[in-house]
Amino acid sequence: MSQTPLSSDPKQYIKDEYPLSDITARIIAVAKEVHHTLGPGFEEVFYQRAMALELPTQNLGFEREVWIDVHYKGQNLGRKRVDFVIEGVMVEIKAKVAIEEVDFVQALSYLKASGFKVGLLLNFGSKTLEIRRLAN
Repeated sequence: MSQTPLSSDPKQYIKDEYPLSDITARIIAVAKEVHHTLGPGFEEVFYQRAMALELPTQNLGFEREVWIDVHYKGQNLGRKRVDFVIEGVMVEIKAKVAIEEVDFVQALSYLKASGFKVGLLLNFGSKTLEIRRLAN
């Protein structure tokens, strides 16, 4: 797919103090485009589908609904699904009025369990897109 212009420039989201900031900046720009186009009020699955359509236009490779193993003291407890893995960044999507502490803690736990070093928690349900960067 060819690149289409986003409503916001990904470079504005680069924060040198964060690992993989160049990639997370592009993901955030895509999420902003999805939020700008759809607006709040839909279920999570619609934002996931829109992200899946928009990510390739920015040459971002991804997997959707990725199963991760959860371990405890070396023992596998089972598997948990995360919404996306995009260029090595774990992404969890919410569609709520506001991100709650429990959402942040859950996303951080998924990040630790997955072994990924960087994650994003994106909430499309509020008037403006809520973004939390996560690091393991």
